Amino acid sequence: MDTGTHLVIGLGLAGLAQIDPVVASDGMTSAAVLIGTIIGSQIPDSDSLLRFKGNALYIRNHRGRSHSLPTLIIWTLLITGFLGLIFKGLPLSHIAIWTGIAVVFHVFTDLFNTYGTQALRPFSERWVSWNIIHIFDPFIFISHLIAIFAWSFRVASPALIFPTLYILLGLYYIWRSLEHYIQERGLPKKDPAYEPGDKYYLIVTINYYVWNVVKRKSNGIFVVGELRNGSLKWIDEVKCADHPAVEASKKHEDIQSLLYFSSFACAEFKEHSWGYEVRWADVRYRHRKQYPFVAVLLMDQELNPLDSYVGWVSDSRLEKKMRVDTY
Repeated sequence: MDTGTHLVIGLGLAGLAQIDPVVASDGMTSAAVLIGTIIGSQIPDSDSLLRFKGNALYIRNHRGRSHSLPTLIIWTLLITGFLGLIFKGLPLSHIAIWTGIAVVFHVFTDLFNTYGTQALRPFSERWVSWNIIHIFDPFIFISHLIAIFAWSFRVASPALIFPTLYILLGLYYIWRSLEHYIQERGLPKKDPAYEPGDKYYLIVTINYYVWNVVKRKSNGIFVVGELRNGSLKWIDEVKCADHPAVEASKKHEDIQSLLYFSSFACAEFKEHSWGYEVRWADVRYRHRKQYPFVAVLLMDQELNPLDSYVGWVSDSRLEKKMRVDTY
């Protein structure tokens, strides 16, 4: 989820903690739990600091080890230990429980996004992305704001507000998961061009009744479309380029970072007077007729790297960043 949503969830879990008699009966413990759930709801994304060392390192590692099974425990212990130094004599076991819930909830909600996490580490480096909940979901965000507002102005007891909120959220996640499952299973029947071996992936958008669709054909070609109000429409067909420059690009750090993260990357190849341009794009992310999540490598005619970029960018901004015309 986005940072704002993780923040309101941290506040919401602090409100939910009021069902714990030990927390509810002591103002200092409540304050410690509030700090713990806010930090816990954010700390797995502390790997965003890797941006300062380059996009390649960030993309390869964001939501990786910081979201893994061992770090769920490590983050909880670190935050609880920090709070124990500040708040003396408080019931650390209760603080640890609610802080741990916040950390786990962060990773759990991220699993439902398209970006996904490596939550199965150290057992597997596979990226788990269920494509069910958008990275910013209006219902999740707004419902938390309403609950926090009701708590702040004492409209009702937090022991009533927040259990109700999270029961509703649980039902919401079940509904969205069932909707995704049913719609994805039905895609082959909606596609007149279906062939055995085709694989379909239903990808969430911010609109509840519009889904992006990626079809991976048995020959490796990607077909991109959308499912709008139950109606399937194909928009683009992406053929992956096959050229020695494409193979050579796989050795570059920026390209490797995208390929490590995504199994939906497809290469486009262009030849110039000065050499070659290879652009890898993640076809899951189509916006305004472009694929903005890319890794691009410029090479001379001997396949030596000239310039590169990896990250989110529009075509116009990419041209300014790399200045292809100057080579």
